[in-house]
Parts: sequence; structure tokens; C-alpha cells
Amino acid sequence: MTVSIKLNGVGLEVPHFVQPERSVRSWISTLLTAATSRFKRENRVLLHDISFEIGDGERVALLGRNGAGKTTLLRVLAGTLKPTRGSIEVLGNRQALLNLGLGFNQEATVRENIFLRGTALGLRPSVIRDLMPQILEFAGLEAVANHRLATLSSGQRMRLGFAVSTSIQNDIMLLDEWFGAGDMEFVRKARARMSDRVAGSRIVVLASHNFKMLREVCARGIVIDAGTVVFDGSVDEAIRHYQAIFAAAQNKPAEEAEKARKAGESVRELREKLREERRQLRQEQRRLRMVRRKLRAKLADVSGRDGDSRPADPVAGGGKTE
Repeated sequence: MTVSIKLNGVGLEVPHFVQPERSVRSWISTLLTAATSRFKRENRVLLHDISFEIGDGERVALLGRNGAGKTTLLRVLAGTLKPTRGSIEVLGNRQALLNLGLGFNQEATVRENIFLRGTALGLRPSVIRDLMPQILEFAGLEAVANHRLATLSSGQRMRLGFAVSTSIQNDIMLLDEWFGAGDMEFVRKARARMSDRVAGSRIVVLASHNFKMLREVCARGIVIDAGTVVFDGSVDEAIRHYQAIFAAAQNKPAEEAEKARKAGESVRELREKLREERRQLRQEQRRLRMVRRKLRAKLADVSGRDGDSRPADPVAGGGKTE
């Protein structure tokens, strides 16, 4: 059977709820605001118009900045997220190493959790029973097989999830970063198994920032930015394209800071210009006040001279009339 992956115009839009921003005066007001305010529903586009095909035998590197949509796309390829637009066709069984704790129950035993996780992966109960001994041995958990999962350390739970997830060979393998956590002995075993599973898979899609590993494993690279495929070609060219996007994103804050600095200088220049104009206006106002005072003085002087040259009123002066 031919194994392939085909995406045509795939898009994913999800709703999320945003609380309106308000000023925080105290913790009581914060609690009251959180309890009484209405949330606003908005739709967020995670993936937009993604189309590509991956054929039998291809090893594809998935590159992009954090938050670009790599893990979301892997979940769509794995079938855990259903696209809201477009179509996806996957031929062949697939395994995604995205969440090693998927299908676990903290209150169930290790043995019961192997059944739960195996069922979540689509394995039949008979297959899970046959795989049980080798899963426990690989994870090094034979002695605690009947203990509750909650009593295990985080490292033991991680080893259990990895052992179950890689217990069988699949046609398609979807990886979000190469596994490399745990103690040295387990990491050695895990890397050997990962290499074996990747070599046995007919299609591999690997999301990682480890360029050396991507060059060793993959021949093709797909670059995603803001939920959209921006490059699809050889892995070396894809890495260069990703590096260019990353460099541009790193330089953007510097450019914005330069713009802000120039804007600040423009504001300072404008303020200086306004201060100079105010100073000139005050000088002009003082000059006008002086002119007014001089005009008033001249008017008063002219009025005084006119009064002295006017003939005296005999009645007002107290003279006799004949």
C-alpha cells in the first residue's frame, strides 16, 4: 500500500475568550472584575491555507519560530485536531510523539495505564498484552508495574510514555523535537529506538531547531510562519529561509526602537520649537503692552493740553453777569 499525506487549503480557526482590560486598583477590585465582567469571544486563525503533499519515503523537516504553528500542524496531521477548512488525506498508520502523557490516569496502575495509552493509540487489547513485558522492561518499571502512576516520578512517567508510544513500528512518524530527556542510560536506549523507528517509517515529519539533526535525517524542509507555509524545498534552503525569518524578527525590535528614538527626537524638536514660539509671543505681548502705555500717555497728554486752552466758563468760574 502506498503511504502518503495530502493537504489542500487546510485552515484551522479556534474561538478564544478575551477579558476586557481594566485598571487594577486593588486585589478586591481585580477579583470583582474577574467575577462580573463579560468575556468577549474572538476567533483566532492558527493555520491558514496550507497545501502540500508528502510521498512515500520522504523525510520532511518542519521549521518555524516558536508559536508559528508547527505543533498545531503536527496535531492536524496526527488527527487530534480537525481542520475547519480544507481537506487532509493520510494513507497509512501514523504515530505522533507530541504528548507522552496522553491517555494516562494518575490513579490507575502502571499496567493499567499501558492499556489506556495503547487504546488511545489504536492498539487492540491482545496486542497490548503481548507488548506489556517489553514495554515494562524498556521503561525499567517491572518492579512498580502494579503501583499507581501518581507514585512515580516525572522521569518514570516520561519513560513509560515513550516506551508505549514507540513500542510498535508505524508507517508515518510525526515528531516534535527529538527525544533526549532522562538519565544517560535511558537516553542511549531511547535514541537507538528513535533511530530504528525513523529508519523503519515510510514517512517522517520532524519539527526541530536542531539543524545538524535535521540535515542528517531529512532531505526536504517546510518553513511555517504565522500559520502559513512560506517555503517548501530542500532542507538546506529551508534552514537558510528560517534563519532569515528569525534574523528579521530579531532585528524588528531594534528597528522599532530606532523609530521610537527618531520619534522621540522629533517630539523634542517640536517642544523646543513651541517653547521658542512662546518666548517670541511673550516678547511681542510685552512690546504691545509698552506701545499701549505710550499711546495712553500721549492721549492723556493731548487731552490735558486741550483742557488748558479751552475758555473758562464764567458761571463755573464764579464771575458776575451784567
